[in-house]
Amino acid sequence: RMSRHAQQLRDHDINPCVVETDASRKYMDDNNYNKDMCTAYFLKYKSCRKFWHDIMMQRRRNGVKPEMPSAEERKKMLESMG
Repeated sequence: RMSRHAQQLRDHDINPCVVETDASRKYMDDNNYNKDMCTAYFLKYKSCRKFWHDIMMQRRRNGVKPEMPSAEERKKMLESMG
């Protein structure tokens, strides 16, 4: 059974970067944990975290709740950006 924290990390409504996390972890597994080979995956993850962190901070400043948009709301936001 997963811990509550682990469950939250797998929850698409809480963690906007589940796909990027899984991709980088899988790439590490497939490449014998050679981090140098996985740089592109790490950069995608880092960009995802930065993007959604900035959104969350903006919402916090504007008093919007919840601070992290739901998975459905994030999908619509990304679609509207093209």
